[in-house]
Amino acid sequence: MKIVARYVLAELMQVFLVALAALTLFMLIVGLVKEAQQQGLGPVQIAMLVPYVLPEAMRFAVPGTMLFAVASVFGRMSATNEITALKAAGITPLVAIWPALMFALTLSFLSVWLNDVAVSWGRDGIRRVIVGSVEEIVYGRLRQQRSYSSNKISINVKGVEGRTLIRPTLSFQPGGSSPPVTVSAAEAELKADPEAETLSIICRDGTLRVGDVTAVFPDEIERVLPMDAVSREDTGRKSPSEIAMADFEKEYAEQVKLIDTIEQAAAARIGVNMLAGRVDMTHPAIIAHERATLNGERARLQRILMEPTRRWANGFSCLCFAVVGAPMAIRMRNADFLTSFFLCFLPILVVYYPLLMFGIDRVKAGELPPVAVWIGNVLVTVWGIWLLRRVVRN
Repeated sequence: MKIVARYVLAELMQVFLVALAALTLFMLIVGLVKEAQQQGLGPVQIAMLVPYVLPEAMRFAVPGTMLFAVASVFGRMSATNEITALKAAGITPLVAIWPALMFALTLSFLSVWLNDVAVSWGRDGIRRVIVGSVEEIVYGRLRQQRSYSSNKISINVKGVEGRTLIRPTLSFQPGGSSPPVTVSAAEAELKADPEAETLSIICRDGTLRVGDVTAVFPDEIERVLPMDAVSREDTGRKSPSEIAMADFEKEYAEQVKLIDTIEQAAAARIGVNMLAGRVDMTHPAIIAHERATLNGERARLQRILMEPTRRWANGFSCLCFAVVGAPMAIRMRNADFLTSFFLCFLPILVVYYPLLMFGIDRVKAGELPPVAVWIGNVLVTVWGIWLLRRVVRN
């Protein structure tokens, strides 16, 4: 029995590690190219991103690689009559399948950890690299496309000579009720201060327009902006999908407190108007802004409740795929590993992922409890167990 277990594990490990390395490398390259295109990154920034993009690539690669390894190994074993030989010797096929399931269970816990690391540490690291390299990113984008824009600033230039911007036009969006600021200059220069996390824009010989007021400056003016205001990265409040698992309890408490505060403020506003006799100011439309804010914050609370469960469900897809892939590959008896993989992957693509997306969507809408994201896992596992029973009995 131990010989069979060691044999199956050795075969699985060989296929799994080779396929994982290839698929992770492919997804890593795709992720880096995507960031490079979106942000205008140079070779140095791309190299700095590698350790942060790697967990993101691996969390998608591990479940698919597990299915590929199981389908390849058990498809070959069945096609070469190794499973038949076990049955002829009076040994149940479960002796060969259990090591694969234990391996998949271990990978499931690893996958849950990768899901957490990728969306918390990984995305934070990507944001830090991009924000910290904003000067080089802006220069690179201006050299290539002669324009750069973010939520707070847009820059258009006629050309770039070294570190000098030729005939730049800069538009700043202060936010709130403040008017936009537009600067047109003969030349400008960018200087980053990593310690202060600021970017200075020095303009020479041009015009400054604030709203309807225009002024001419023959010398130079300097405007200092936070790096996150120039970067295209959103550095505001974290999305629930980027919160670390250890922080969800704290985030939940803070979100409940925030919702309670907004509700009390809306109630107080209506109450004050009633006491003052301003009946026209007690209409629900008066607190339309607060109601819209409440809807957004309640939706965020639903995502906070759902996210930990979703990460566990995504991680344990490794085990679900193994439970289905092993008996399917044995029943198909196909030695071609690509055929076995795609035939095993097709029902997962048709059943598992639509159910996963359905569960996530309904939980976000508040129509189902967070445990609904496990619907796909449960159904695929039940189907896999039924297939296992057929393999053992036949």
